[in-house]
Amino acid sequence: MKIFRFDQQVGHKIHHFNSNFIMSRIAKIESETVIGCMHLEEKGVIGYHEAVVPQLLLIVNGEGRVSGTNQTKVEIRAGDAVFWEKGEGHETTTDTYLTAMVIEAEGLQPEIYMPMKGGSKNDLG
Repeated sequence: MKIFRFDQQVGHKIHHFNSNFIMSRIAKIESETVIGCMHLEEKGVIGYHEAVVPQLLLIVNGEGRVSGTNQTKVEIRAGDAVFWEKGEGHETTTDTYLTAMVIEAEGLQPEIYMPMKGGSKNDLG
């Protein structure tokens, strides 16, 4: 499991076409891709399972905890992006609420666009 950042502070100002906004790049995907939105309410759980393909969970609202194969829980919040490799076991929980976008695709490599949260080494198992 790796945790990245996509919050405003790691984005880049865009001024093309008379624009004025900040964009945080997330991924470039060339294979078949599934994108979804997950809504976890109070005490919500995405149960422990293995990723069928590489999976990127983008926390857009709320907070919770995630774990990888070693089942060590790590706190996450809006602006965090959690990545699991194909075959990696994982779980997501929240005590309050959590809204997240999920991107599932072969060849997904979030480290190309997003910085790791808390430094360069971020393999949390």
